[in-house]
Amino acid sequence: MVLVLGALTAATGRAEPSAAAGAARLDRIEQVRDRVEDVFVYSAAMNTVIRSRVLRAADPSAPAPTLYLLNGANGGIDGNWDDETDIAEFFRHKQVNVVIPVGGAGSYFTDWEFDDPMLGRPRWTTFLTGELPPIVDAALHGSGSNAIAGISMAGTSVFQLALAAPGLYRAIGSYSGCVRTSDPQGQAFVTAVVARWRGNAFNMWGPAGDARWAANDAYLHADRLRGTAIYVSAGTGVPGPLDTPGHGDPLHLTWQLLFGAPLEAVMNMCTRALQERFRQLDIPATFDLRPTGTHSWGYWQQDLHRSWPTFEAALTG
Repeated sequence: MVLVLGALTAATGRAEPSAAAGAARLDRIEQVRDRVEDVFVYSAAMNTVIRSRVLRAADPSAPAPTLYLLNGANGGIDGNWDDETDIAEFFRHKQVNVVIPVGGAGSYFTDWEFDDPMLGRPRWTTFLTGELPPIVDAALHGSGSNAIAGISMAGTSVFQLALAAPGLYRAIGSYSGCVRTSDPQGQAFVTAVVARWRGNAFNMWGPAGDARWAANDAYLHADRLRGTAIYVSAGTGVPGPLDTPGHGDPLHLTWQLLFGAPLEAVMNMCTRALQERFRQLDIPATFDLRPTGTHSWGYWQQDLHRSWPTFEAALTG
């Protein structure tokens, strides 16, 4: 609540953004290690260069679908999918390009209505759905078949991105996310996440109750997701097998137990509400509600492994 109040009292900085000159383009590609590259793309919408860590398909010379993996609220600046999980080994022999955009802390990977004094010009929906995919396909021999998955904050964003670009993603995965954003609890939660990164959610979707909050609420517009393969997972916050000594350093384990446990309990409630919403609308989706587990990378690695068959079937079907 302290974070929420801080956001409510912060200056909004509501100057209309000016249009960036030119168009999105590939800036450069840097080799990291075998079949792993950093691809830098200039975003005209945000007037900056965005780095994406890329794991190339098993056969880079053949067409391959693309799986976009979004990081959580920190945007991957101090640990992303490639740093924190086994994806390099997991995808080593799979014919899929894995693209991990880096940046967007506290942005919800959406297009903000106004520039923000701290977060700048977030136009992530435009970048992720309009600017990045054609460049990825051209540079990486993409087949044009896409899926997207994300953790925590991005577990909300993947639904919003799918709604913003119908047909772009054949499958979406949400791990420990909270989809509903426009009810009072959802608005308070989103505002707190944005404020954690010193941003002002007023600049994103306007003041509380503004119609833009409902327009970006995938819970309210779930019927438009029919036909998309969907995988949703969450733990309960009850410490599980990866929340014990021997799994990570002691400081990280302390964070998992003190903060990751209650946070995941909230994500569990959100996920169960979404499951009921899909049931009411008769929309097929896979829900993996784990009996234990905190808000942490070890469980998200497991979630990715378990959801891959859903993505693979959608990407190659």
